[in-house]
Amino acid sequence: MGEANILVLDLETQKSFKEVGRGNLHKLKVSVAGTYDYLTGEYLAYEEREMMTLEKRLQNIGLVIGFNIRGFDMPVLAPYIFRPIDQIPILDLMEVVEKARGHRASLDSIAGPTLKQHKSGHGADALVMFEEGRFEELKRYCLDDVRLTKEVYEYGCREGKVFFTSSWDYKTYEIPVNWKEETRELLERKPTTAESFPSSLF
Repeated sequence: MGEANILVLDLETQKSFKEVGRGNLHKLKVSVAGTYDYLTGEYLAYEEREMMTLEKRLQNIGLVIGFNIRGFDMPVLAPYIFRPIDQIPILDLMEVVEKARGHRASLDSIAGPTLKQHKSGHGADALVMFEEGRFEELKRYCLDDVRLTKEVYEYGCREGKVFFTSSWDYKTYEIPVNWKEETRELLERKPTTAESFPSSLF
C-alpha cells in the first residue's frame, strides 16, 4: 500500500497538433490516461469514457506529478474535470531541467541517463494505436511512461539529482533537484487523506 495522496499521471491524445493547432490543447481529446496512485500502489489506465472515475479521484488529490504536465497533460484533461486545473497542486518534473539548461527536455532524455531505461515508443505511435483501436497496447504504452516518470521522480527524491542528455550538444548533465522538499511543501498546503510521505522515497 502507498501512503500519500499523490498521483503520477500521463495521458495520450486522440488528435495531433497538426489537426487542432498548438493553441488548442483542450481540443486534442484524451484517448487514454494512465496513473500510479501512491494511496493504493496501483497503476490504472482510463479510456475517455472512464474520465468521470479519474475526475472523482482528482477532486481531493494532494498532488499530481508528471512530465510536462503543467503545459500539456492538465490543459488536455481540463474539459473532463469540474475542478479548475489551476487549483490542482502539480509537480512538473520537466520544469527543473528547463530552469537548469534553458530549454525543454523529453522524458526519454532524463530516463535514459538516470535510470538506464528508455521509453517504449513515441507519441506518434500512440496516435496510430488509437486510430486502429489497439487500446490494450495503448494503455501499456501510457502506463510505461507513468512508470518511467514515477521512477525518475523517486530517483530524484532519493539522490537529490537526475541526469539529462541534451539534444543540442549530446552531452549528459547532472541536474540537482529538490523534489522531496517540494513534495512536502505542496502536500502541506492542503489537508490530504493521508499525511505521511511515501516511504519508498527515503
